[in-house]
Amino acid sequence: MAIDTFMVFVGVYPNVAAAEADYELVKDLHTEARLIDAYDAAVVERRTDGKTKIVKKHETPTRVGGVLGGGVGLATGLVVALFPFAAIGGGLLAATAAGGAVLGSVAGHAAAGMSRKDLKDLGEHLDEGQAGLVVVAVSDMGAKVERAMKRAAKVEARRLEADTAAIEQDAKNASAE
Repeated sequence: MAIDTFMVFVGVYPNVAAAEADYELVKDLHTEARLIDAYDAAVVERRTDGKTKIVKKHETPTRVGGVLGGGVGLATGLVVALFPFAAIGGGLLAATAAGGAVLGSVAGHAAAGMSRKDLKDLGEHLDEGQAGLVVVAVSDMGAKVERAMKRAAKVEARRLEADTAAIEQDAKNASAE
């Protein structure tokens, strides 16, 4: 069992446009460093009904994203662990029951890789704004990712430990059911 340590960054934004602008900066940062497959990110929107929707995402294709082609990574899994309705609001469960099982598996791994307190803190942090950006990146890129989230009113960082091989296997098993 090989555990990988990632950094999770959660930024709070006054609107989706600001979150999407920092999302693009994070993407450019990884593209320039030739590490485009080394991060997951999700922009979330808090709608007027209080529910959360994933409006944009990038999933690492070499991890779980390759299982279903649509891409379900740790950032999306973490958002769904924090806000279960985001899976429905974002249309992530629309494809198949297997897709829902894969998403559930990834969300479980993402939640299991953090302490309950950290999960609670991140969820409350995202509740403070109208939009958010969740980035899961390799530890080496942490400071650069945090600097790229410059439009955020506030950024929280936490460690996430995940067994990416186990996530991949569980996702494959779920998609076969």
